[in-house]
Amino acid sequence: MARFLTLWRMNPMAPWPKDPDEAAKLREKMWAGIDSLLKKGEVKEFAYFLDGTSGYAIGEGEIADIFRDVSMFTPYYVSEVHEIMPYEKGKEILRALWKAQTATNE
Repeated sequence: MARFLTLWRMNPMAPWPKDPDEAAKLREKMWAGIDSLLKKGEVKEFAYFLDGTSGYAIGEGEIADIFRDVSMFTPYYVSEVHEIMPYEKGKEILRALWKAQTATNE
């Protein structure tokens, strides 16, 4: 199962409700969506940056799951999704690459 880091930020061009009650209802709906993703385990961690309009999420799943999850919040939020390679796996690959490059140079 792949892990992903999603950097998200509010989209100021989105059709945000101007009525405070409607804006509150939309926020509650979005929080319910995040709560559901956390409960299902698709999102492992969700947090805000201190500007209050952006943050990050760490999730696990298939790319189709992540795509669906991120798309749930469009057009209100813009997301940048990065697949995460575990440290040990990255170290293993880089060692093998360097070893192959050293063998080629001999």
